Amino acid sequence: MTPIELLAPAKDLECGRTAIDHGADAVYMGGPSFGARAAADNPMRDLERLSRYAHLYRAKVYLTLNTILFDNELEAARTLARQAWEAGVDALIIQDMGLLELDLPSLPLIASTQMHNADASHIRFLEQVGFHRVILARELSLKQISEIRRNTGIELESFVHGSLCVSYSGRCYLSAALGGRSANRGACGQPCRLPWTLIDAQGRVLEHNRHLLSLKDMDRSDYLSDLIASGITAFKIEGRLKDIAYVKNVTAFYRTRIDTILNTRTDLQRASSGRTEIFFTPNPCKTFHRGATDYLLDGDTHNIWSPDTPKSIGEEIGTVTQYGPNWFELAGGSDTINPGDGLCFFDEKKELQGLQVVRVTGRRVKVHLSLNGLRPGMIIFRNHDHQFFKQLEGVSAVRRLALHLIFRQTPNGFELEGTDEDGIQASITLPIAKEPAEKPQAAMDTIKKQLSSLGYSMFSLASLKLETKPYFLRTSVLNRLRRELITKLETTRAQTYERLTRESMPDSMVRYPVIEFDYSYNISNEAAREFYRKHGVSAIEPAFEVQAPEPGTVVMTTKHCLRRCLSACLLQKTPARLAEPLFIENNHRRFRLAFDCTDCRMLVVME
Repeated sequence: MTPIELLAPAKDLECGRTAIDHGADAVYMGGPSFGARAAADNPMRDLERLSRYAHLYRAKVYLTLNTILFDNELEAARTLARQAWEAGVDALIIQDMGLLELDLPSLPLIASTQMHNADASHIRFLEQVGFHRVILARELSLKQISEIRRNTGIELESFVHGSLCVSYSGRCYLSAALGGRSANRGACGQPCRLPWTLIDAQGRVLEHNRHLLSLKDMDRSDYLSDLIASGITAFKIEGRLKDIAYVKNVTAFYRTRIDTILNTRTDLQRASSGRTEIFFTPNPCKTFHRGATDYLLDGDTHNIWSPDTPKSIGEEIGTVTQYGPNWFELAGGSDTINPGDGLCFFDEKKELQGLQVVRVTGRRVKVHLSLNGLRPGMIIFRNHDHQFFKQLEGVSAVRRLALHLIFRQTPNGFELEGTDEDGIQASITLPIAKEPAEKPQAAMDTIKKQLSSLGYSMFSLASLKLETKPYFLRTSVLNRLRRELITKLETTRAQTYERLTRESMPDSMVRYPVIEFDYSYNISNEAAREFYRKHGVSAIEPAFEVQAPEPGTVVMTTKHCLRRCLSACLLQKTPARLAEPLFIENNHRRFRLAFDCTDCRMLVVME
């Protein structure tokens, strides 16, 4: 059967353990350095602790070592990879091919989406030089993913949820151009979420101070079966900077969706062990949510942007029918609103306004502040569900392994044997004199009750078989026997976990499909240059971060097209006419827009 993996983010150890508890088959997490989210670095001891915990459930931990590296950083990166191996990490997510020239440990390699994994020839090359998996570009359609699957045998991973980079990952230099904060170095300043002004060639303002490059959030939960059919076996949730409530909610949501599919397919199986019991109803709209898009799966580039705000708007709950100084009434939805909820709406200037609920009486909602800008017909969103977040504050899920117990009498006393769902077995013997029970049924009931009480352990009782005559046994003795067995099973599970290892790098001199590299291939060290030279690349430009860019340099390539958003797409029958070239401006910095209509892409170019 084919394992289907749910991969969740972790900004720290607590989030990582929480992700496992809420159903993740794997977790990705940054180490002390060289991760593509510099604000989500973690000490190696925390990766070791997370690995130990995850492996109990046969779940995996991946280290994000996915920035480009400078020459003076290669040795530190090699040391970090060695420490990750010693900490029990299961794979490295990397971007810089210079790492392949180093003496790395035998950890499987996963090609970061920063490597621009968008076509079969590039991905086939990665497979041939020893990668275990590739994380596909977010911009690929189902048809394109299927084409890659037909032409490669490597594992394919796809993002399914979370914030979207407007640019092709690994091909965005806007943050570096504006302030030296390189996305390829883990320090993106997210200028795509800032307000921009769009100007035409005649200096006319077409859009003023709007979030022209900001996209909605990805939500592909309705397309999981389609993605599996196209060849995806790992579903990735974005969010190594997100809080623990987001990790709980979104991980549990996708765990439920994936399990629904697995329960109807005999050819698929879960990639880790145990079952998660969720104590709330997951809803991705209730944690950070900018609106949802499946993002280009059918090739459609419409309705993907969020120009009015980059903030979380949450869930739509109703439309205003009446309002007063500090109250309003809704058509639908008011019965779900509670004091303490955070609400928001877009006013007539399309600016987001926030409200806090004080009291709800029938259909009338009283809020803390006066309602400047509210009008009948406006949509109210809830971006903080107070009751929902209270549910998430406590224990919101538990994950347990099925356990089969046999309690039997032996010549010298008793034995408790346990076998979990993975076939891991342990037993504890109890040498003790047998004392026949005065009340046989009560004695058997006591044995059954005490051995069945697995409490807060990682196991749930699947079956208990009693192979003994009725004997009197103290509850303290039975409890100790049960606890010792559970401890032994956990120890045995930890000792029997087997990590996948990477075979030695192949000596094959397979040639890369391109022989000349421009700066967008992100070659920033001599080891990476040597790697590609050995594979047939004859000319290599330095990375954007190494060589000062010149006017005319493309700093962003995106499927999001502002010309299309203004109904001026040249592929339409009657496009609006614009005076081109178009420019975007922010804080006195101007960039020119160019359009590649053949591949339906917009380019942001340095002036």
